[in-house]
Amino acid sequence: MQKITTFLMFEGQAEEAMNFYLSLFDAEVVAIMRYGAEGPGAEGSVQHATFTLAGQRFMCIDSSEKHAFGFTPAVSLYVDTADEGEIDRLYAALAEKGQELMPLADYGFSTKFGWVNDRFGVSWQLNLT
Repeated sequence: MQKITTFLMFEGQAEEAMNFYLSLFDAEVVAIMRYGAEGPGAEGSVQHATFTLAGQRFMCIDSSEKHAFGFTPAVSLYVDTADEGEIDRLYAALAEKGQELMPLADYGFSTKFGWVNDRFGVSWQLNLT
């Protein structure tokens, strides 16, 4: 059976990002493996982790290689929220030390919508259903 999982590659912030996301959503860590002293990544950093956010499976790593690319808003995580308090809470947390792309507002297609890159560069679209 095929399954598609969102895979996030970081350079030293995988565990910090994962724990941040876990604090915002109904979530759990499924598994985490760390680099040992033999590397190739920094000892103790995330070699591979699997976690869930609101029932959706994600994976993340700390790449042992430096890359000339990062995350882009061309691909974003889209979150439908149930109430105004929830969208306000999520937007505030994700925007802190991040970049606001579209502030929370009524854009016609939604009574309340916002788009933000979080402090790790991951792009989030938040919608009040």
